[in-house]
Amino acid sequence: MTDSSGSAPLSTPNSVRLAMPSEARVLAEMQRRAWDGSGDLGARMLTQVTLDQMTQVWAAAINNPPLATFRVLIAVNDDGAPAAFATTEPDDSPDAVGGRDGEISEFVVDPPARGHGHGSRLLNACVDTLRADGFTRAVWWITSTDDALRRFLTESGWGPDGGHREIGDDEVRIKQVRLHSDIS
Repeated sequence: MTDSSGSAPLSTPNSVRLAMPSEARVLAEMQRRAWDGSGDLGARMLTQVTLDQMTQVWAAAINNPPLATFRVLIAVNDDGAPAAFATTEPDDSPDAVGGRDGEISEFVVDPPARGHGHGSRLLNACVDTLRADGFTRAVWWITSTDDALRRFLTESGWGPDGGHREIGDDEVRIKQVRLHSDIS
């Protein structure tokens, strides 16, 4: 949606919509703020990836998604400014059922915007988007020690499905567990 001049995106306050190409830098900045307090891997990523590189990656994801069912969603606050974002896509886990399993693969609530309902709105929009794309099960890989996110998800009806993995490199390893929800 644009204003009457056709130039700037307009947002319904406290809503979720598809991200606009012009917001790639905002997403990169938000992700960097979230990484800043996320431990060893986040601190390492901040030193290895520049803001400009991240902006280019987000611009490509928005402008030229790898799949038709890859989405970048953005939650806006009461003045229409971005407050959180997420991506949805088909689950590519080895045990995923093609066409059935969709994934929330990135989910960031800007640290200053936390506690204002943006995460709940964004989660609901992710599930609605996955469902609209034909998926009947949603999965989400979370860091095994992220008790706050696990609590948020379990209170929203998600549960562990036994999936687990480690990501990272030789210096930093992150253990993750997979949560899932029936969205049919």
